[in-house]
This record gives sequence, structure tokens and C-alpha cells, in this order.
Amino acid sequence: MTGLPLPSDLAARARDVLSGRVAPAPARDSATVVVLREGREGTEVYLLRRKSTMAFAAGAHVFPGGTVDPRDTDQAVAWAGPSTAEWGRLLGADEAVARGLVCAAVRETFEECGVLLAGPDEGSVVADTTGDDWEADRLALVDRSLAFADFLARRGLVLRSDLLKPWAHWITPEIEPRRFDTRFFVAVLPEGQHARDVGGEADHATWRRPDEALDLARSGAIFLMPPTYRTLSELAAHDGVDAVLAAPREIVTIMPRVVDVGGELRLVVA
Repeated sequence: MTGLPLPSDLAARARDVLSGRVAPAPARDSATVVVLREGREGTEVYLLRRKSTMAFAAGAHVFPGGTVDPRDTDQAVAWAGPSTAEWGRLLGADEAVARGLVCAAVRETFEECGVLLAGPDEGSVVADTTGDDWEADRLALVDRSLAFADFLARRGLVLRSDLLKPWAHWITPEIEPRRFDTRFFVAVLPEGQHARDVGGEADHATWRRPDEALDLARSGAIFLMPPTYRTLSELAAHDGVDAVLAAPREIVTIMPRVVDVGGELRLVVA
């Protein structure tokens, strides 16, 4: 059990939290979506590199995602696919939290890369989300001047919850000053849509095969946080997008913990 050594500033906070001198920060409900497509050489995933100025995960390559907006739990959100009760069972959450997580997953994916898992009815998906009018709505969602339910209603769209597959559940370690209780989903890039580098929190976006991204991380060319690294490793074990979607998943909550190894604090992922 070696784990990852903590930088000095985080190690100092970790000792305060572990000793009880500092209370752990609350973990905010969040959703992350691994957008997949079938490339020429196999499955590819969409990765964003967070700006070096970001307070959390600066410089890391991540999947699109973010925290739940309180309005994401609005029952007025037009919905298609598994019910909120079914999603609650899948996610181990009550219906309100499950609704918020699924809505946040779809909303944040649109905000951060222009991919929208919604359509005019339960059997179709928007084919194109480019253009000035779509961009205006995306920016209004980003600055929270437009609620997701109102966005869908104005465009006559329903959220396609059936296009999401639950994948994992990670909680930020208690020692971190910013913490997130994050459900990971996978979804296929809808036909006709294009993922775009439009998010204000990233300075670069790319499609990579999971094994390729892992090789880059091991060489030090890119930085991956443990949840991203683990998820890519799991995806790399499947041959193609269809295999990923068909893979059985048992969602187990993972929260990395701190251990003392010879006087040095290290972060361990079980």
C-alpha cells in the first residue's frame, strides 16, 4: 500500500482534519459524463484539460461535469427513459437527488462541450446544437440565468435519461478543502452532434482512446486524477462502445483515504 504522497500544504490540512482540529468540508452532489464515440482505432473518450488557474484539479484532464444546480431537481423537467425512482435505485439515492444528478449530467455536458442528450420525443435526439441561438442558451445555462427545465420547455425537448449509463460513484477525500459527491455516467455522442471546446473552465479539449490517455499519464505528458485514471482503465478493458454499454456495473462508493507510511501521509484508493 504505497499510495500517492500528499503535497506539503495538503498534508498539513490532512493532519488537521485527521486530528479533529478541522472539520471536513461537505461534499456537493455532482455528475460527470464520459462521452464516448467509436473511432477508427476503437473507443474514444472526450477529455477537457482544466485551466491551471482553477482552484480544483488545476491542469488535470477530466470528463465534462459539474455540481447539481438546485433547480435540477425541478419536477417540471421534461423526462424520457427510466423514472426518477429507477434512477434512485441505480444511484443509491432518493428520487429528488437522483433527478438532480441526471439533470446535472445532461446540463453540464451541454454546457461544457455542446453535447445535448435530449430530443423532441423519447425516440429521437437533437441532431445539431451549433448556431448563435444554441450558444446563447448554453451561456445562459452557464451563468444560471436560464433554468434547465425552462431551456427544455422553450425548445420543446425532453431529457433522454435512457442515453446515460451509471458507471461509478466517487467522493472527494475528507482532507480536501473542496469536496464533491460525484456520480459518473457514460453516454455515446449522439449522431450529428459534435463535441466542442466551449467550456470556460478548460483550455484544451481532445478525443483519446482510453489506453492512449493512460499511456500519456504514465509518461507524465498529462495529469489524471485517480477517478479519471480508474475510469479510463475500466473502459480500456472493453472492446468498443457497444461493449461498454453492455457491461454490467455494480456501483460501489469510493472515497480515497489518507494513510501514514513511515511518517509520510499518502492518499490511497481502495
